[in-house]
Amino acid sequence: MDLKIVLVVVCLYALVITFTEGIPKCCIKTKNIPRKALLKVERFEMQTSSGACDIPALVLYLKNQRNPICAHPKMKAPMMILLHRMKQSRQKSK
Repeated sequence: MDLKIVLVVVCLYALVITFTEGIPKCCIKTKNIPRKALLKVERFEMQTSSGACDIPALVLYLKNQRNPICAHPKMKAPMMILLHRMKQSRQKSK
């Protein structure tokens, strides 16, 4: 009898994770990012501390890298400038 209850609870838990966003992937610490890595950034997003995650962070998604890198939020302004410059240089080369 107890095994049936455990099985039902596990199945319900699996359904909840499947139908929601699941377990959030959060940055747990930030690190300094080398300049070469910044040139490989395809996109980024801000992680806030007001949700499921504990710390604010800038989540960087790099070309040819599966896992994102967590940077300090103060890197957002330089990252936006760099991406803008990269976009402009691509448009000039066309």
